Amino acid sequence: MRTDEANRVILVPAQEADLTDFQRGLQDAFAAGFKAAFGTLPEGPIPSDAELGDFFHAPGAVTYHIMLDGARVGGVVLTIDTATHHNSLDLFFVSAGHHGKGIGSRAWRALEAMYPDTLAWETHTPYFEKRNIHFYVNKCGFKIVEFYNLHHPDPHPETREGIPDGESFRFEKAYADRPAQSDEH
Repeated sequence: MRTDEANRVILVPAQEADLTDFQRGLQDAFAAGFKAAFGTLPEGPIPSDAELGDFFHAPGAVTYHIMLDGARVGGVVLTIDTATHHNSLDLFFVSAGHHGKGIGSRAWRALEAMYPDTLAWETHTPYFEKRNIHFYVNKCGFKIVEFYNLHHPDPHPETREGIPDGESFRFEKAYADRPAQSDEH
């Protein structure tokens, strides 16, 4: 568990029994973003139940609830690579009723503090999620490093299910001030 005491944001590891509620909260948050962009809801949940199961149970996957004053207000799924220290922010959400309160930024800072050996983080977001793009670039310090589209397709389209036209951005945040880790002794 990691706490940002001054701001009451706590990251609590999710247990297997929590994943159904976590999944529902994440899908609701993603659906709200989709509806805001397109005026309608997608036909099925995004990400799909099967896709979320893959994220939750992938090698190196870690899932946290974002808590504020004892209430679950979001969550995050990471993939931590202890060999390369190039980690992935796979899924990140703050429940719609809690947007604009700095919770996401505080949770991100707490995650960075939890993984100080990280050399680089990678994440993705659909092109229409302007709130996400603003958050990753302007609040968290990520850089857009790739734009997947018809002329430059995503090499892993199965992980971007539910994105119209398959258009999305890949972001990276590298820490130039951190020395490369060596597993050799």
